[in-house]
Amino acid sequence: MEIEKCVFVGVISQNDDESKVLEYLDELEFLAETAGAAGDKKFIQRLERPNNKTYVGSGKLDEIKSYITENEIKLVIFDDELTPSQLRNIERELMCRVLDRTSLILDIFAQRAKTAYAKTQVELAQYQYLLPRLTRMWSHLERQRGGIGMRGPGESQIETDRRIILDKISKLKEQLKKIDRQMSSQRGNRGNLVRIALVGYTNVGKSTLMNLLAKSDVFAENKLFATLDTTVRKVVIENVPFLLSDTVGFIRKLPHQLVESFKSTLDEVRESDILMHVVDISHPGFEEQIRVVNETLADIGAKEKPLFLVFNKIDLYKYTPQDEYDLGPKKQENYSLEELKNSWMGKEHNPCIFISAKEKTQIDKLRNDIYKMVAEIHAGRYPFNNFLW
Repeated sequence: MEIEKCVFVGVISQNDDESKVLEYLDELEFLAETAGAAGDKKFIQRLERPNNKTYVGSGKLDEIKSYITENEIKLVIFDDELTPSQLRNIERELMCRVLDRTSLILDIFAQRAKTAYAKTQVELAQYQYLLPRLTRMWSHLERQRGGIGMRGPGESQIETDRRIILDKISKLKEQLKKIDRQMSSQRGNRGNLVRIALVGYTNVGKSTLMNLLAKSDVFAENKLFATLDTTVRKVVIENVPFLLSDTVGFIRKLPHQLVESFKSTLDEVRESDILMHVVDISHPGFEEQIRVVNETLADIGAKEKPLFLVFNKIDLYKYTPQDEYDLGPKKQENYSLEELKNSWMGKEHNPCIFISAKEKTQIDKLRNDIYKMVAEIHAGRYPFNNFLW
């Protein structure tokens, strides 16, 4: 299959930092690669705010059009969610296929969904994304084409399309309710075992860590959203049993449709006793990723859970000493791994550890830390049981 070439477009708004926008576009390119496309070029424009009609200004749009025409590129991806009118105007100008960040993520989720549950959740999110766009699109046509001879059929078509999609959304929600009841029953049948949920930004190594701790075979690869379905395994460290679950990764600008439809999957997070927040310490924007995960946890009502911060991929961390003549503040890459350890362990109220799941560095220490935390909860739950299983 031929890999489709695409270009990416982002805006540096009034309060944005250019390096952050470039990082977001790098992530957008990684998303595109995950979906099966190949990035060709990035276009950035500094604006007070994105243009209401075409996201970027007319001059920048002309520049993009010239480039994609000369290089025979048929796909342009924007780093924000576009309104229906923006999408329509941009497609009219560029004469090619246009995606926004939300539709790209939805497409990846659709590719990655394996079980009936995940497929239903993704389909629901896709229809919820489509519905307001369909409605606004028909409203636009009404205004443009309304009048004698145009009133009846247009209105009936709007209602027909809306009803079809609303019926589909209703049926999908009913399907999810049935599966939710089954999954809730399964969770109830697990008894009162201590539960630990692996959470974190996408592609930080949660599934690799899951495989290491549970000696399981959860699918893991260097792509975004490798795992959509929550996987639960029983783990025993020394004589203490507990349940370990691997959950879907979070990402900045995660479409709210997906957050809503996947809330039931994230019940594993809400009902857990401990959250193991896995962080990719080698990523230049790991602190921003921590913030995104914390905000998402707050959105799903899991912010107050006991947290164990696990900094992964220390084997990939790159340290660049600051030039002695550089009098500016230190950047993240100017801190050695040891300095970062001391910094985080000093300021973080939650316990934390620095590991490499791939190289199995500090895994024995991690197991011992988990053992202590689980044993403490277990002793409180079963005061007369000396872990004799």
